Amino acid sequence: MEVRIYKPAKTAMQSGRGKTKDWVLEFEPADGGRPDPLMGWSGSRDTRKQVRLRFHSEEEAVAYARKHGYAYTIEKPRTRTIRPKSYAANFAYDRVRPWTH
Repeated sequence: MEVRIYKPAKTAMQSGRGKTKDWVLEFEPADGGRPDPLMGWSGSRDTRKQVRLRFHSEEEAVAYARKHGYAYTIEKPRTRTIRPKSYAANFAYDRVRPWTH
């Protein structure tokens, strides 16, 4: 069984960074989905792809995967770069593009 360990990114729907501090262990799908003959929705007998386990640290997630004998891959989180800016910079005289309405 293969699992993926990662730190989730911030959702695009909100400006907050909730649920991004924990590490997530997620099972890789064992089989591809197949369409339901009646509705056409994709389905699978593999219920492990619905499971997401959260851990406080990367080490805890790796220890869990090793304890249960799962092969794992770790995706390192990307660092967030914050460019400091001020509201007054919008109206600076030497601005590259002039401010207009």
